[in-house]
Amino acid sequence: TYVSSDARHRVLVPDSGTEPIGHRIIETPLDPMQTSIRNPHSAFIAYVPPGSIAKGEALVKNGGAGKTIQCAICHGDDLKGLGEVPRLAGLQPVYIARQLICMQNGSSAGTAAALMKKVVANLSEDDIISISAYLGSLPPK
Repeated sequence: TYVSSDARHRVLVPDSGTEPIGHRIIETPLDPMQTSIRNPHSAFIAYVPPGSIAKGEALVKNGGAGKTIQCAICHGDDLKGLGEVPRLAGLQPVYIARQLICMQNGSSAGTAAALMKKVVANLSEDDIISISAYLGSLPPK
């Protein structure tokens, strides 16, 4: 992959082989041209580490044996939001990971961030990647 000329996203290099995913999430546009012209309907695909979706599902649904709490308690059974609490289902994995990290390290402010700080306090980077991968795999609506 390489960073696009407008430095807004990663792009796959045709016929360049593969690289290991490692311990990261990589999002690339399905149609780089549509993304470069900023088509609001352009789609992205997220590549995540093997096994991360299943691990994320366990953390989201069960709290990971006390590591965190079940997301559905606040975000609703279908994770599509509950009142003022936002949806989680179908959001881009990199966005979710960024938000969780900001809440964990205190750089996100506000009432919701304060409530979430305890929820994310014991999550490792791997846990955050897994949770983000799972939530991103769900249908948004």
